[in-house]
Amino acid sequence: MIKGKFYLKLTAILFILMMVFASFSPVLAVEKDTSLADIQKTGRLVVGLSADYPPYEFHKTIKGKDTIVGFDISIAKKIAKDMGVTLDIKEMDFDSLLPALKTNKIDMIISGMSPTPERLKEVDFSDPYMTVQQKVVIRKADEDKFKTTNDFQGATVGAQKQTTQEALAQDELTGAKVKSLSKVTTLMLELQQKKLDAVVLEGPVADAYISQYDDLMISDVQFVNGTKQTAIAMNKGTTSLQKSVNASLQEIKDKNLLKEYQEEANKAMFKDGNFFTQYGSYYIKGALYTIGIAAVGVLFGSILGALLALMKLAKTRWLRWPANCYIEFVRGTPLLVQIFLVYFGTTAVFGGLNLPAIVAGCIALSLNSAAYVAEIIRAGIMAVDKGQEEAARSLGMTKVASMRYIILPQAIKNILPALGNEFITVIKESSIVSIIGITELMFMSGVVAGASFNAVLPYAVAAVIYFILTFGLSRLLGVAERRMRTSD
Repeated sequence: MIKGKFYLKLTAILFILMMVFASFSPVLAVEKDTSLADIQKTGRLVVGLSADYPPYEFHKTIKGKDTIVGFDISIAKKIAKDMGVTLDIKEMDFDSLLPALKTNKIDMIISGMSPTPERLKEVDFSDPYMTVQQKVVIRKADEDKFKTTNDFQGATVGAQKQTTQEALAQDELTGAKVKSLSKVTTLMLELQQKKLDAVVLEGPVADAYISQYDDLMISDVQFVNGTKQTAIAMNKGTTSLQKSVNASLQEIKDKNLLKEYQEEANKAMFKDGNFFTQYGSYYIKGALYTIGIAAVGVLFGSILGALLALMKLAKTRWLRWPANCYIEFVRGTPLLVQIFLVYFGTTAVFGGLNLPAIVAGCIALSLNSAAYVAEIIRAGIMAVDKGQEEAARSLGMTKVASMRYIILPQAIKNILPALGNEFITVIKESSIVSIIGITELMFMSGVVAGASFNAVLPYAVAAVIYFILTFGLSRLLGVAERRMRTSD
């Protein structure tokens, strides 16, 4: 009985201590917040954005150098200056920004983002720095067709993916079919080509685009909930960082600096020079990145693929089983998913491991290529007559030596065309890594499309460059194959 009372008292004491600790834990959490100090310690503020959103953020060639400009950039520079650090901009698709923030790839998002209830569940926001109206852009020929939110029955309306404009179109445009895409430039192209009947955009963005397109206009459509605020997204619990950001935003408001930033952005939108003079360097940079990423992917993919092929041919089950599982998993899942798993998944699982986008992209392409190269090499080895190995073994060569000096050289000669095709495939598939902000050819084409307000020519030029790369590579592989045949 005494023992039972002792345990009862002990339980009560422990419960009280837990309640006291829980009541103080928010205070302790606030005191332990080092988000601002951590940024100041590294000396750089990493800001994520999607630079296809003029006048918020867009690309501009200044003195021959690709530069991201816009009033969001001016705000970011002001915040970084007030913190005493340098600004580091990370560009990626809009729908990749929140995952990048939550996995600490970036410190904040400054990309015309609104603090919706759904987003507030995931991240915190600064004080709003801008209040804007949402607009519907239509073709001038449809001016009398779309006047109110009830005029969109059966119409196809475009909006950028995972934005407040997408939600607004779904909620208020009665009977409309909403089509969501990642790039605003693509939406505007589809509107011009009559694949879309309208596009929902923020007021400043709508003004920017109709100033460049003579056949488009802003309709008279008025949304009930069309007034939205724009703020800066940060991770939850970053109290000291939020205080610093809010102080900078308050100074911007007090000194009326936003108007100055907007005027600078509007001036930067005017184009000068011809297309290739302005954007030729973008394509050169993109092509070099594409070739480099593909080369790394095939090189390490071939090394890993050769190992997997030998494992799959082994007589030991514990070697065959992992190789089979790996190959089937990689070939059975999309490359895009693998890229996300490598880029965001490594940070989520391993915490402190924060792979740069270029490293994550190369790793993902290498791992993906390895599964296909493994099957190519395995087929090449199996195509070599078994008598070759038997003859080598009869001459006293070990199994490893016979594989190295007899079987593999013949197998490589047989599979060279297939390996060449894999290299060509990787060059084309490398375009997918643009989703995480790697500045390869497809990414730079999107940059040019946003900066030039032209969604056709930039991708046409990219298609020509891809053809030159793949055709040139196939010709080189053909020469190598003929030389190997003549050496027989």
